[in-house]
Amino acid sequence: MNIAIAAARRPVLEAVPKVALRDIRLSFTAPSGETVPVLDGVSLAVPAGQFVSIVGPSGCGKSTLLRILSGLVKPEGGHAEIDGSPIDKNNERVGFMFQRDTLLPWATVEDNIRIGTDLAGIKGDKAKSRIGELITFLRLDGFQKHRPHQLSGGMRQRVALGRLMAYEPQIYLLDEPFGALDSQTKAAMGRELLKVWAAHKRSVLFVTHDIEEAVTLSDRVIVMSARPGQIKRDVMIDLDRPRNGRDLRKDPRFAGYIEDIWAALDLPPDVL
Repeated sequence: MNIAIAAARRPVLEAVPKVALRDIRLSFTAPSGETVPVLDGVSLAVPAGQFVSIVGPSGCGKSTLLRILSGLVKPEGGHAEIDGSPIDKNNERVGFMFQRDTLLPWATVEDNIRIGTDLAGIKGDKAKSRIGELITFLRLDGFQKHRPHQLSGGMRQRVALGRLMAYEPQIYLLDEPFGALDSQTKAAMGRELLKVWAAHKRSVLFVTHDIEEAVTLSDRVIVMSARPGQIKRDVMIDLDRPRNGRDLRKDPRFAGYIEDIWAALDLPPDVL
């Protein structure tokens, strides 16, 4: 048999995705004793290095998906995998960043970042060097000895991001990390995050209620339905990188993606 023909007939094996959710189902028990379905048959595959945002109405299970991927919540049905393996409770490949910075109030900037190196088992001079590199990378030089109450909201979030980077996870799970910031600081933090992502190309799952933020940052936006959460739309964002938020607003494709996502949500803006 012709070798070229034989090769063409062989099945093409898909690469194992970095993150895979397969038919995830979950419900909670309300104080009344009523069973409340939260997620219903969610399936999603994320390749290594992809930046994915998740949008949807409040209560649709966006944050719950991140908790499942972190091992904090176990689904009732379906499978959650990283690199083709079931997720463990303490998964060293995953780092989580919350809306609140969760910094230790009594610890300095460098000590808060050191938590990440400690969790990663990085010690001594290597840890000191790593912390110093991150402080410079995140433009925190001169604030090493400051405590959280002495920092602005944006700086606190940069410290939290530094702690996450110090841990060196393969996957970043970000649950509305900039939601409490004003619009200017949020945009600045988005640029910081893209700088981190461009430098390290980790897989990112980013939950947000801000559709413009999702389109600006992402390779792909997942649109979820109201509870019980299902994936309504999977939108690939074909915009050039690196991205500048002001320039993007002049691009008709940017406006088109935003309109497309709003249409998929099928909700008035004040409901999101």
